[in-house]
Amino acid sequence: MFSKRNLTEATYVSYTNIKQETCSNLNNSEPTFQDCQKQEIGDSYLNFTNLTSQLTTGKPKEKAVLVTLYLQNMEKAVLAAAVRNTEERQSVEGPFMDIETRRVKKCSLIKPFTLKAGKQTMDILCTTVQKESLGGAVAFISYASIGSIINESFVSEENLMTKEKLHNFYLNSKVVSGTMGSRKNTSLSMSINFTFQHEKIKRENEQSLCVYWQGSSWSNEGCQVISSDENQTVCSCSHLSSFAILMASTKLQVDPVLTMITYVGLSLSLLCLFLAALTFLLCRPIQNTSTSLHLQLSICLFLAHLLFLTGINQTKPKVLCSIIAGALHYLYLASFTWMLFEGLQLFLTVRNLRVANYISAGKFKRRFIYPFGYGIPAVIVAVSAGVGHSNYGTHTHCWLSFHGKFIWSFLGPVFVIALINLSFYLTTLYILKDQLSSLNNEVSRMHNTRMLTFKAIAQLFILGCSWSIGFFLVEGVLDPIRSIVAYSFTIINVLQGIYIYLVYCLLNHKVREEYRNWFKKMKRRTETNNYDLFGSVTHTRMSFKSKPGISSSLLLRTFRKAGGN
Repeated sequence: MFSKRNLTEATYVSYTNIKQETCSNLNNSEPTFQDCQKQEIGDSYLNFTNLTSQLTTGKPKEKAVLVTLYLQNMEKAVLAAAVRNTEERQSVEGPFMDIETRRVKKCSLIKPFTLKAGKQTMDILCTTVQKESLGGAVAFISYASIGSIINESFVSEENLMTKEKLHNFYLNSKVVSGTMGSRKNTSLSMSINFTFQHEKIKRENEQSLCVYWQGSSWSNEGCQVISSDENQTVCSCSHLSSFAILMASTKLQVDPVLTMITYVGLSLSLLCLFLAALTFLLCRPIQNTSTSLHLQLSICLFLAHLLFLTGINQTKPKVLCSIIAGALHYLYLASFTWMLFEGLQLFLTVRNLRVANYISAGKFKRRFIYPFGYGIPAVIVAVSAGVGHSNYGTHTHCWLSFHGKFIWSFLGPVFVIALINLSFYLTTLYILKDQLSSLNNEVSRMHNTRMLTFKAIAQLFILGCSWSIGFFLVEGVLDPIRSIVAYSFTIINVLQGIYIYLVYCLLNHKVREEYRNWFKKMKRRTETNNYDLFGSVTHTRMSFKSKPGISSSLLLRTFRKAGGN
């Protein structure tokens, strides 16, 4: 059980004169551990106000020295109280700091135990405490406002080990101290994990750094980030000290070439998808189950690309951005669902070398295809919105947040569909290989089989492979490989609409024949209209010539009238 009564009765060694003691030590040697044991800590919270008021008016160097001595003395005082106390575990909460201590007498725990101060936690193995500590005690302290004193102005990039240049530093957590009485900043046998709650929500273009106070500035040596999301960061450090989370902005590098490829490619895809959808709707000779699947895929991709071009950067207002992100989530999931049906349809078509009739019945199609094609994405989006609606829309774009695991509400279904389609396509190619090896002299059969082979390869490359490439766009992949992957991913994706129109419309002889008929009809109508127009003009001219005196007599009358006046 936690004991707050002993703390209020001065069981903890107090720190009543913390300001006077730390200031006096600016010119004296650091107080010994025994001297700190003689202090009293009962009124330390009241005196902390005086300390902070003095710190806010001092010079940076004086602030650093004063805060360093304060942190050291507080750690010693709290740890001394923990060693003297007979209870195994104690905690105290106050307006200026939260403290939790623990004494380890017998070590039988394999897993680390957790100390909690406020909302911050420290995980440590009991074997580490027994080996490294004085008196088998460990203390964890969370300070309420120290971070406002030793803030980002004490950050020097020379003391930070980072892979890229960072800027706009600021502290984004409480400052905490962990101590076992061993020498500060010396390597421990086992690393210790700290979990920090962010003061502000972490943005997409920000990076978390685990830093410790080394006396005059912040440094991240010996600490690394285990995980980080919008609300918290987990750090692993090989030494004990005073720690915090330092947030920094990474430069958003916008590739103008990629941007141009995206907008030009998606614009061409929109045009091709629009023409393809009109073809699937109006071209009667190709009306079948496959055409219905092509039409639904074209509509979903058209709406998704159009919304992406017009709404991806509409980050304000937040509600509108969230709606756009949810709509994009749904439309792209629906597109992949119809891609799955495309893969299944192609597989069954190739297996039978004829249009599969397993879903040709309109009743079956209405009952299963459309509910699944549009219903499954709706369920996924509804569940995702219910669980984490705040993850729709970010500060930089109207898409899903990349923090945490929420992005897997999109990547998960896409990954599953890509794997299923991959199995369909590989099986399709295997079947076509046998068909090509046993071809007879029927030209039409050879042509159809080769066309199906081309479609199978094209669908694998365009509809499935492109998003598989996207999984390699992770932080661990560096240039130039990352740039190559990014360009490949972008180019392949923006060609989806062009591919659909090329393969299913322009390369389909029935569609080409229907196009010819349409053009012939348009040509006839144009010729008819021109003939009617020409006939009307000719008739007018003939009528005009049959009365040659009209214009001349009218002109003479005009002059006569003028002369008479």
